[in-house]
Amino acid sequence: MRPPPVGIMEPPVFRPAACLQNGAAGLQTGGTVVGIVFGGFTLDSGARRLRRGGEVLHLSRKAFDLLAILLERRPVVVDKSELRERLWSGVNVVDANLNNLVSEIRTVLHDDPQQPRFVRTVHRIGYAFCGDAVTEADERAAARTARCWLVWNDRTFALEAERATIGRDPDSAIWIDAPGVSRRHARIEVTSDGDRALATLEDLGSTNGTYVNGRRLTGPLALEDGQTIHMGDATLTFRASSSVDAPTRRIGRAGRRKRERPVR
Repeated sequence: MRPPPVGIMEPPVFRPAACLQNGAAGLQTGGTVVGIVFGGFTLDSGARRLRRGGEVLHLSRKAFDLLAILLERRPVVVDKSELRERLWSGVNVVDANLNNLVSEIRTVLHDDPQQPRFVRTVHRIGYAFCGDAVTEADERAAARTARCWLVWNDRTFALEAERATIGRDPDSAIWIDAPGVSRRHARIEVTSDGDRALATLEDLGSTNGTYVNGRRLTGPLALEDGQTIHMGDATLTFRASSSVDAPTRRIGRAGRRKRERPVR
């Protein structure tokens, strides 16, 4: 058999854009790198950073690349042979190398291999990302369309018309991993009243209590736009959009003069 002409075959290259339909981590759309948000974490492959809230978490280079690949291909199971080729192109490696990277990822994500929330092992075949994940753009869009939401550090949690538990438990609908926050700290319930969203906050017997604008909750409380919620060391802000038909509040002349006063 004659060898193929030089230049016909090329080694496989990691091209995230090849899986654009999956919302891959590190995709480039119109020159913009898309970050992926999952379970309180954000993977930004453009900046090569994994964040949880405002904290930057460390992953080795190959562990980071492996997580990006699994997010790129979610929820498809990626064969071990493909992963070895993409991570160690042209180099002979044993499965133990891949297992070590998966173990590193699970440690950083606090993922239990027996009950995985993010990385699932398919024995003798490969690995798959099994959690819910969205692009940062989609998360911001959901927050814009939601009628109320919570803001914590650089995270925005859109609130739907249902009950949501807030706490340090990773399975919480709103995961707040901060000192002093109980595993099941509080619950927020959103209901609709015509075109208005009504949100009620209730403490769930937390160790350190829940405070709204400095006052400790002793029962369910209807939240108002802009109120500050303290849980342990975490400070959240409740935001609610007003009706598009609501009249613009008039500002008095004295208020305008105060705003226009030059800074000396």
